[in-house]
Amino acid sequence: MSQKQLKEAFISNLNGTTLLEISVGLSLAPLCLLCRGLLLILYYLHHGKPVSSRKHSLLLDFLVLVSPLLFSCTVLSPIIFSIPVILAAFCAALFSKIYSQRRGGSRAPLGQLVQEFQQASLNPGYIPAITVFRVYVNVLTSISVLAVDFPQFPRRFAKAETYGTGVMDLGVGAFLFGNALVCPEVRQEPPVAQPRFSNVAKQFFSIWPLVSLGVARLLSVKSMEYHEHTSEYGVHWNFFFTLALVRLAASLLLAVFPKNKSWMLALALAVLYQLVLNATSLKMFLLHGRGSRVGFLDANREGLLSLFGYLAIYLASVQVGLWLLRPRSSVQGWLRALGGLALATLVLFLLLHVSQEHTDPVSRRMANLSYCLWVLAHCLMLFIFFVLTDLTLVFTKLLVRGSSVPCCWNVVKPPNSSRKQGMEAVPVGREDKLPHFCLISAINKNQLLFFLLANVMTGAVNILVDTIHSKAAFTLCILHLYMFLNCLVMYILHAKNIVLKFW
Repeated sequence: MSQKQLKEAFISNLNGTTLLEISVGLSLAPLCLLCRGLLLILYYLHHGKPVSSRKHSLLLDFLVLVSPLLFSCTVLSPIIFSIPVILAAFCAALFSKIYSQRRGGSRAPLGQLVQEFQQASLNPGYIPAITVFRVYVNVLTSISVLAVDFPQFPRRFAKAETYGTGVMDLGVGAFLFGNALVCPEVRQEPPVAQPRFSNVAKQFFSIWPLVSLGVARLLSVKSMEYHEHTSEYGVHWNFFFTLALVRLAASLLLAVFPKNKSWMLALALAVLYQLVLNATSLKMFLLHGRGSRVGFLDANREGLLSLFGYLAIYLASVQVGLWLLRPRSSVQGWLRALGGLALATLVLFLLLHVSQEHTDPVSRRMANLSYCLWVLAHCLMLFIFFVLTDLTLVFTKLLVRGSSVPCCWNVVKPPNSSRKQGMEAVPVGREDKLPHFCLISAINKNQLLFFLLANVMTGAVNILVDTIHSKAAFTLCILHLYMFLNCLVMYILHAKNIVLKFW
């Protein structure tokens, strides 16, 4: 077999992993974020100032936010169930140290601390968990697209061939979920009177970079005879085309149907698509074709037909985004919101069980009903983890007055309680004026560039390196260098306040 055929075989005919392992793995990123926040607060407690060195900030962010994920999906994957326990124990130790060493007005009884925490008001115009979710999906995707070509990346984490739940299968749907949370239909304020199809025009203009990247990827892959998994999207199709068409189709539908009922539209689309798969020969065509990939439809049947499932995920995610942006500025309001999110997640998992029992197992290749339910359930679960992380850091910041954590909620006014006996909230705008050099903010400013750079660097590594026969130490060095260079570029652009977006 040629090197190209070996690499294609290496990522083919896989079956994924269990729902439990993926759920456990989803806790890693929030725990890393919590660890970073507690370390910054502890530093402030001891030195009376935030970390001001850009070099130290970048190293801390990379070592705490990125490096543990690299180890978890490679050499530490056999103990993946133990890693969250270790991280949680470390975070608990940091919190205990902060709680015991807090000074001055923060030394209030625990009951009063909790009461003032619940009454604390948060910045209502910014939900950090949305930013963190989108950035971490991008980071995890960037890690996986290169790591999957190395033997240290477990085959169960890679994309499943037909049925199965691989980590990378979830990443595709999570990317759409994150995009929908910040789409024009979600961000547009109700009082603004605009033409019905204004958002369609915005999307039509904003997707041309995705179409261009899709064409560039197609031409480069074919011209260099780069290895590709044909049954993933087809002969000519790729994820850039999927994302572009889904965004445009969703805007068209939401220009006709009420956007606050988009979950109904998503449910109807997913159920109807599943019924057609089961009641007709469409499923057989999608999985097996006509024997040979002749004609555009047959050659790209996976990419074209899976659009219905991905569109359903996107529409349902629009509904989630609209619900998240409802006015709720207090900690207590968000605690109630977490209850609603947890209930929705539980319902989705129950529906997933029913769907897998009575229709089909999860299939990213078809983007069937089970896949839609699975993606939405796990995306909501990850979002809940990030919100819990944020609220934990808010409580810890109230223990150490003046401390701050980038990409975390700010307390915008003092709690309605006695300042003499309790805590004094950070004044409005105080945290925003502190110097923050944050890797998450850096990636968030240029997310598409980050993803593009990761794809280009992945191609370069695969051309220059025999990834299949690489040893563990070499693999870790390559992956860390690859991610660090990518993060460094984003960090430099962020430091210079450069946003490479012209559409």
